[in-house]
Amino acid sequence: MVLKLEYDRSLHGKEHEAGPFTITPELVQAFNRSIGETNPLCTDVKAAKAAGYGNIVAPPTLCTIFVRRVELPDIRLQFGRLRFHAGQRVQPRLPVVAGDTLTASSHLKEVYPKTGRSGTMVFIVWETTFRNQDGQVVADVQESFAVRE
Repeated sequence: MVLKLEYDRSLHGKEHEAGPFTITPELVQAFNRSIGETNPLCTDVKAAKAAGYGNIVAPPTLCTIFVRRVELPDIRLQFGRLRFHAGQRVQPRLPVVAGDTLTASSHLKEVYPKTGRSGTMVFIVWETTFRNQDGQVVADVQESFAVRE
């Protein structure tokens, strides 16, 4: 039996924007401390400048702290009662450097069912693209949420 998913399909490809997010040296250093980052490019301005960067470089996962600031609509999925975060993938594209200003644009990427030993779950996947002040894509963050009965 194929599960027919009922949800607001008009949300596919519709962009939801957020920002700007200013990347300060203090933000990068606080994030470094929270994840235990010790790379000199991320922690030492002199090392970063010697490597050709204008300031310290943010760890590639920094964009994940901004994903929650994008207001995403309810897709009105007609399935299940229990919803939870099912995973996250970060694809860095270009370095994010202290002094950059980022914007985010999220869209509904896919909604699909998957049946396993514990029953059927529906996965909702959102993709967020981050751009710097020059319009360059610096990272893509994909988040999955699972819904089950």
